[in-house]
Amino acid sequence: MRLVLAGPPELKEDPEKLLVDFKDKGRKLRIATEYPNITSCFFKNLESYRKIYGKIRPAVITPWYTFGENQNVEIYLSFGATEAKPPEEADLVVDVTETGTTLKENGLVEIAEVMRSSAVLIANKASLDCTSKKEKILDIVALLKGAVEARKKLHIFINVSEDNLQKLLKELPALKSPTISKLSKEGWYAVNTVIDEDQLLKVLPTLRKYAQGLVVHKPSSIMPLEEIGVA
Repeated sequence: MRLVLAGPPELKEDPEKLLVDFKDKGRKLRIATEYPNITSCFFKNLESYRKIYGKIRPAVITPWYTFGENQNVEIYLSFGATEAKPPEEADLVVDVTETGTTLKENGLVEIAEVMRSSAVLIANKASLDCTSKKEKILDIVALLKGAVEARKKLHIFINVSEDNLQKLLKELPALKSPTISKLSKEGWYAVNTVIDEDQLLKVLPTLRKYAQGLVVHKPSSIMPLEEIGVA
């Protein structure tokens, strides 16, 4: 995950210089974010911020409380759709991005990377020595891995004639190998398999050539159970 500082194209410059420019123009710098504490630390650690404001904290404003003494740099807690806040409700945003598409769609550009992070599951070592607790931990691992894997996959169902079955299987990707079942109609088979989402367009010409009745389903979970093991 990348957390970035973003804003309108006209404000695309070093955040150190942005602080100086806003101060020199007598303008209050407003930042909208769902991560107010991280954003506060980011600005406090900028060299230009320390030179201008010393050790005082940016003002963090939420519906419940406000803290921080610096009213010239205000951080507003956002409750979603953060990218839509500039320019009316904020000058800049601090938000999560992966591809930058959402920022671009809202007329924003990345100014600086605030931080990178990833989610991890942490277990107490003593818990791993307990069979019953380790079983529960592995169940959680399976659920988390299943959700992550499912984001990248598609489950497809195809009907194919016996004459085209082997031709199709030669060109059809699969998680391991496709599942093949006979249909009630003689000479026809049902094939279902899991493929990478970005493979669909690549195999579509093959499917159109050899198969009938394509159904594409987005799975909610795909668990690589053999990689997780047992307690």
